[in-house]
Amino acid sequence: MTLIPMVIEQTGRGERAYDIYSRLLKERIIFLGTPIDDNVANLIVAQLLFLAAEDPEKDIFLYINSPGGIISSGMAILDTMNYIKPDVVTNCVGQAASMGAILMAGGAKGKRYAL
Repeated sequence: MTLIPMVIEQTGRGERAYDIYSRLLKERIIFLGTPIDDNVANLIVAQLLFLAAEDPEKDIFLYINSPGGIISSGMAILDTMNYIKPDVVTNCVGQAASMGAILMAGGAKGKRYAL
């Protein structure tokens, strides 16, 4: 069973609870913290397309902590990163091995970081 933290946001209209990944997406942050397979790739691609449609001028931030995974799944993510208009800023937190390293290197030129 996977536990997903909830965060509380205070607004002028009261409080709202989000799962942490939804809150990060609101800030144009996508977190890849698992091995890459078809299901993970579908989620990442969908988030990239959503954020690109929402604002094609603002950067998207992809944080990577992945041991890699299925090549075709990772290529779907990489193809989408290259297709969309916004720059994808890649940040390695932990490890970016195998296909994770390819995605890390696929970030926009001058916008690839390893912590």
